Amino acid sequence: MYRSHSCGQLRASDVNTEVTLAGWVQKTRDKGFMIWVDLRDRYGITQLIFDEQRTPAEVVEKAKTLGREFVIQVKGTVIERESKNANIPTGDIEILVNELQVLNEAIVPPFTIEDETDGGEDIRMKYRYLDIRRNPVKNSLMFRHQVAMKVRNYLSNDGFVEVETPYLIKSTPEGARDFVVPSRMNEGEFYALPQSPQTFKQLLMVGGMDKYFQIVKCFRDEDLRADRQPEFTQIDCEMAFVEQEDILTIFEGLTRHLLKDIKGVEIGGFPRMTFDEAMKTYGNDKPDIRFGMKFGELNTVAQHKDFKVFNEAELVVGIAVPGGASYTRKEIDKLIDWVKRPQIGALGMVYVKCNEDGSYKSSVDKFYDQEDLAKWAEVTGATPGDLICVLSGQTNKVRAQLSALRMELAERLGLRNPEEFAPLWVVDFPLLEWDEDTERYHAMHHPFTSPKPEDIPLLDTKPGEVRANAYDLVLNGNEIGGGSIRIHDKETQALMFDHLGFTPEEAKAQFGFLMDAFQYGAPPHGGIAFGFDRLVAILGGQETIRDFIAFPKNNSGRDVMIDAPATIDQEQLKELNIQLDL
Repeated sequence: MYRSHSCGQLRASDVNTEVTLAGWVQKTRDKGFMIWVDLRDRYGITQLIFDEQRTPAEVVEKAKTLGREFVIQVKGTVIERESKNANIPTGDIEILVNELQVLNEAIVPPFTIEDETDGGEDIRMKYRYLDIRRNPVKNSLMFRHQVAMKVRNYLSNDGFVEVETPYLIKSTPEGARDFVVPSRMNEGEFYALPQSPQTFKQLLMVGGMDKYFQIVKCFRDEDLRADRQPEFTQIDCEMAFVEQEDILTIFEGLTRHLLKDIKGVEIGGFPRMTFDEAMKTYGNDKPDIRFGMKFGELNTVAQHKDFKVFNEAELVVGIAVPGGASYTRKEIDKLIDWVKRPQIGALGMVYVKCNEDGSYKSSVDKFYDQEDLAKWAEVTGATPGDLICVLSGQTNKVRAQLSALRMELAERLGLRNPEEFAPLWVVDFPLLEWDEDTERYHAMHHPFTSPKPEDIPLLDTKPGEVRANAYDLVLNGNEIGGGSIRIHDKETQALMFDHLGFTPEEAKAQFGFLMDAFQYGAPPHGGIAFGFDRLVAILGGQETIRDFIAFPKNNSGRDVMIDAPATIDQEQLKELNIQLDL
C-alpha cells in the first residue's frame, strides 16, 4: 500500500508506530547532517526527518535531491518532535525516515503552493490543478461538498426524490441565450443546453413524482462577472399540490438548517417584502438588510423651491450615511465622482451635512433653508453627525444609482459583515416587464409563472400591473433562490403565451409537449431553484464564486487551463454539416 496514514492523522499517541506516508514535498530544510521535509496531502502536513546518524546514508543522499512538489513515499517511525509546532495538528511528532521512494519528480511550479501565494489570478487559473493543492481552494471545494451533502440529506429526509433530467434539450426564445449543440444525425438541427430543467420538473409533477429535487448543471450564454459563470449549479426543486406558503415554509426551513448547521447561526422567521416595497426602500429587488440607509423619497419636501434639477426630476430620493457629516469636502467630491462614473451614470449628487449642534450645511443652501433641510433629515431618518446623499432623475435609473451608492458606502463603513446573515423573501413580483428594444412584454421570471388569480383580468387592460405568484429568497444582498407557483392548465398557459407575443402556432411548436401534458391531469404545482455556487460562497464568507468551483471560467467565458472554447477541424465541421465563412 502507498500509505498507512494520511499526513494530517498522526498525533503524540502514535509515537513509536511504524508508518508509511505519501504526498507532495511542501518544502525542505537541509542542515547538512540533518534534513527536514514537510510532506503534504489533502489532510494536512507531517514533518519528516532524515538524520545521518539514524537514517541509512543512501536515503539521506536521496532526500538531498528532493524539490518542491516532488511526489514521494516514505516509511519510518513516529517520534516526538523536539521543537513542537502548535500551528498544525501534527506538530507534536515527526517521522524518522528509513525508506524513501520518489514516485514522481516535479518541475518548479509557477507560483508557491502556500495559503498566501505569489500567484496572480490569471496564472492560478491556468494552472488550476496546482491552485487546488492550496488550502484556501481545497477547503472551499470541500466546503461545497459538505453543503451539497446537507442539502441532499435535508430534502431526502423531507420526501424529495432526486431525478436527473436531460442536458440535450430544445432551444427556446425566452430568457438568456442558449448554448447550442449541432446534431450530426439530424442535419441542420440543434440541441440546446438547459438554462434550467424548468419544463422537465413540471412534467415530473404531471407524472406524479410529487416532490423532486436535483443538484444540476445549467448553462447560459450571457455576459459574465464575478458571481456568474456560463455553466453553474442549481438546487432545483418542485412540489405538487402546494401553494406559495408551503414552498416558502419548506425552503425557509432548509436555509435555516444550513445556517445553523454550517455557521452556528440561528434565525427565526424570515421577513417578507413586496417587490414594490423593496424597490422603493432599497432601490433593488435583492436588498441587503444587514444595515439601514433606507431610501427617503423627497419629492414633496424638495420640489417647492426654484431648484430646477429637482423640480424636473421624476424622483428625488436620499439616504442618511451614519457618521458621514465628518467627511471632508474632498471625500464628498470623491463620492460625487464615484456616482458620476459610467457604471453608475448619475449626473451629480446633492449632499447635506447634519451637524452635531442640530444645524445643517448643504450643497444647495442657495435654494433651501434650515427648515427645508430638517424635513429632508426627517424623511431619510438622518440624525446629527450623518450625511444625507440625494440623487434625482428618472425613477428606475435613480433608484439603481442610489442603490449602488448605498452598497458602496456600506462596504466602506464595514457594515457588510460576512459572518452576519440577514435573509428575507421578496414577493409579488410583476408578472411581465416591458422591453424597449422589442417593444413588447417579456416574462419577468419565465412564461410558466402563474399570475395572481385576482390580477388575471388586468392582463388585457393593464398587463404591467399584473403580479406574479413568484418569490425570491435574498441573503445579504444576493438573490440565492427564486421560484413561483406554475400555471397548470392549458387555457391559462395559452393566455400567457398570447400576452408574450407567441402565435398559437409558435406556442405549439415550442411548448406543445407541455400544453399536451396539462390535458392529462396536471396537479397544482410550484417550485424554487437555488443558485448553489452563490449560496456556498456566501455561507463561506465570500461573494465571488470562483474559488468554490473546481475549474471555473474567466470573465470572457474561457477555460484558460484547457484553452476552451477552441476551433474544431474541418472534418468535424463537415460531419456536422456546418460551413464557416472565414
